[in-house]
Amino acid sequence: MKRKSRESMGTLQQITVCITICAMVSPCSTFSLTNCTISSSQKDIKTQPKVLCYKMNFFTIPRVPNNTWILDISFNSFAQIQIEDLNILLNLQYLNVSNNKISKIQDGAFGSLFNLTDLNLASNRLNAVSNGMLRGLTNLLVLRLDRNYISVIKESAFSTLHSLQVLNLSKNHLRHIDDVKPVLASLYLEELYIGSNYFNVFNSSELSTKPLSLKRLDLSNNRFAAFQLTNNIFPTLNHLDLSYCGHNGTMAWNVTEKSYLASVKTLYFMDVNMSIQTADNVLQSFNNTLNKIRLNGNVRLNKTSLLLSVCSPMLRVLRLIATKIKHLTNHMFDPCSELSELDLGGNEISNLSQSMFRGFKQLKKLQLQINKLTRVTNSFQILTSLEFIDLSRNHIHKLSCNDFANLTQVKTLYLYSNKISSIRSCLFKDLKSLEVLRLGTNNLLKIDDVFSNGPYFLKELQLSYNKLSLIKSHTFGNLPQLNNLSLEDNQISEIEGYAFGGLENLTSLFLSSNKITGKTLTTHPNVFSGMPNLQNLDLFANSISFAYDKLKYPLFKDLKNLRELSLYSQRRGIGQLPSNLLEGLSSLQMFYIGNTNLNQLNPNLFNFTPQLWFLDLSKNALREDDAIPPELFHPIPNLTKLIISRTQLRSLNFLLGANLNKLSTLRASGNEIDSVNETLIKSLPRLAVLDLQNNTFTCDCNNAFFIDWAKKNESTQVYYLSRYTCSYPRTLRGTSLAEFNTDSCTFNWDYICFVCSSILVILTLLLSFIWNFLRYQVVYTYYLFLAFLYDSRRNQSGQTFQYDAFISYNTLDEAWVMEELIPKLEGEQGWRLCLHHRDFEPGRPIIDNIVDGIYSSRKTICLITRNYLKSNWCSSEVQVASFRLFDEQKDVLILVFLEDIPTHQLSPYHRLRKLVKKRTYIRWPKPGEDNKIFWQKLKMALETKDSHKSENCIL
Repeated sequence: MKRKSRESMGTLQQITVCITICAMVSPCSTFSLTNCTISSSQKDIKTQPKVLCYKMNFFTIPRVPNNTWILDISFNSFAQIQIEDLNILLNLQYLNVSNNKISKIQDGAFGSLFNLTDLNLASNRLNAVSNGMLRGLTNLLVLRLDRNYISVIKESAFSTLHSLQVLNLSKNHLRHIDDVKPVLASLYLEELYIGSNYFNVFNSSELSTKPLSLKRLDLSNNRFAAFQLTNNIFPTLNHLDLSYCGHNGTMAWNVTEKSYLASVKTLYFMDVNMSIQTADNVLQSFNNTLNKIRLNGNVRLNKTSLLLSVCSPMLRVLRLIATKIKHLTNHMFDPCSELSELDLGGNEISNLSQSMFRGFKQLKKLQLQINKLTRVTNSFQILTSLEFIDLSRNHIHKLSCNDFANLTQVKTLYLYSNKISSIRSCLFKDLKSLEVLRLGTNNLLKIDDVFSNGPYFLKELQLSYNKLSLIKSHTFGNLPQLNNLSLEDNQISEIEGYAFGGLENLTSLFLSSNKITGKTLTTHPNVFSGMPNLQNLDLFANSISFAYDKLKYPLFKDLKNLRELSLYSQRRGIGQLPSNLLEGLSSLQMFYIGNTNLNQLNPNLFNFTPQLWFLDLSKNALREDDAIPPELFHPIPNLTKLIISRTQLRSLNFLLGANLNKLSTLRASGNEIDSVNETLIKSLPRLAVLDLQNNTFTCDCNNAFFIDWAKKNESTQVYYLSRYTCSYPRTLRGTSLAEFNTDSCTFNWDYICFVCSSILVILTLLLSFIWNFLRYQVVYTYYLFLAFLYDSRRNQSGQTFQYDAFISYNTLDEAWVMEELIPKLEGEQGWRLCLHHRDFEPGRPIIDNIVDGIYSSRKTICLITRNYLKSNWCSSEVQVASFRLFDEQKDVLILVFLEDIPTHQLSPYHRLRKLVKKRTYIRWPKPGEDNKIFWQKLKMALETKDSHKSENCIL
């Protein structure tokens, strides 16, 4: 029994392993997620999908592909995480569940996520970390638990997190430093953030008695009454944050050996709530080893005392942001002479002088942003090693030629957000190394000759948010190394030819939000000449429009290397796009032409742009069926992304003939599309992303294929399918398109086959029954019908009789007919007889000849013998004649028995037997009897012409 039990257990384990392996290699069957999107490159979209489900108001964790690599389900309403929620995501490496309402995580909920390296549980409602909550996360590197209500961490909660390097527990409810002790079970922990808790005392002995591997420790915003470091537990600590620490200006600081903090190179000491003496004690504890310190916001502390305490030959970076410094004294920074970076931003400094900075020998970066400076006045002349100057967001209104004298090493100069109205070219005479110049958000009216003397090595120039109206020819000609030029948000309305001439290395030109019109670009030819390497041209939000279908001088003919062009959002509408607008742009890859009030696109527009792969036509008026001709896309077979959102489109049928075999992304939201058919989908074989939100779909069978395809296909994700609603019919308006039942639109072939086979069986049985029991009745009915048709036609045409009598006989009795009947009736009495061997029309169907013969004769004479009774054709003749008898109610049928046939022998021939019972007949005399009476009676029968209704007309 034990052996069987073990075998069963082994089998169960094998099954479990198989299921696990299948879960690893088998992706989710559906590719279009309910309310999530898959954001990955085309290469990784199936093997390593990145699934985004944030801000969806989910209450439970959604089902996502099993092979998901990155999952973001933040900003939802989850209250808990169960084992079954994530246990199939074995490939998951990044999980963001922040900003939910999670108060409970079941032990082992992350147990199967052994590949997870980054877990974000911030901004939830967790109040404890249990022993099993993080079980199985053996490869986790980064864990965020900040902004929760955690007050308890169980002793072995972190025992399985052997690889953890970064842990954030800030903004929780931890009260004692030994509450953090369990996290130190992660032996490789390098960064620990425990700021903004409720620690009152920091005692190193309570945290650990052994050296830790921490390199970064954040203790900020804790109300420490005492800080005691009595053993060297931080031998590798590099970064320490003590910002906002202390309480009521008091804190006992006790570091028994300065060497305990000797490894700290960066100290954040911002806005501390402690006395000057305590602050001095803290700073003295670092034994002059600090390389970088932030003293931001320490308004209550004496700056001179702080600097004396902190500055040392080792200090390289000092930040004194927002400390309300108003005046810089001449010797203020003497202790900090070795600084390479000084940040004085956000203060109230209004005046500068050279003497303020004379102590600095190797200062490279000086930041004076957000102060009250009005002039520069050559204050930096002695700082010959400066490479970066930030004077942005001050009140500087004037610059003189000597303001930056001797600053030959400066590479970056920020002067944006001031009140500068003019600049002279001499300003840059010494800025020979300048590479980045930002002059945006000033009051510059013109820049005609500002750059006539360089700076020659300038690579980035920002002149946005000024009041420039004219760009003259070769304005930037002396900036040959310029790569990036920003002129957006000015008032530029005129650009002369070769205005950008000489910019051989320019790659990006931004002219958005100006007053550029079509006239601006066409008045002066060669507006965009002189920039052979330009790759990005932005003309967004201007007033460009065209009145002609073709330009006399193509605007962009010299921009052979341009890759991205934006004409998006022209204020007055662009009117129409000339057919040769893009002539010369043989390298163009991305074209933005949305929100320009376009209503028609010229089919030849892209004849000059064979490399185009991105096209944005959104927010236009392309309502008409021929607004986007399919031929438009033929010259751009590499198009992979097409945006046609909010263009009033009623159909996507223009794509059928577009040959877009490489299109992978189609965004057509906010239109009036009511259906998507199978042919359209099949015309886009590489479609990976389809966005059709906010369209006017019809909930009928026209969309049955699209609905089923969107739910089940594994190659194209339909963005937010569950949000698609029905607009028609009215009874279904507002309901979900995805919930429309398509079963009624699908033929049930099994049921149809059952019905068809049942009908076939019934018909077979019925036909068999008729053939065996009603065969003669059916044939008789058929002949009656033919006779009826013939009689109707004859009555309508008023046809007269061609013959006196139609002779119905069997060919075996033909001798009697030829020897007796014909000589007597035709030869002696002169009757016209219709005989089938003589008068039937060759080639016609026999039945047609019979019907014509009977209805073309006044009488029908049936010569009845035993041979006659056996003949099918004779039977047909009797049937047609009897139908005529009953139809016309006249004496048109004469029965002649050539043989004596007993009545019982007539029983199988019900039609003839019925006639014999109701009518008298003529009998051929027996041998030896006189036949004169026979011929006399036959003559009398033939001579009867009136409509006699008695059936016993011949006696």
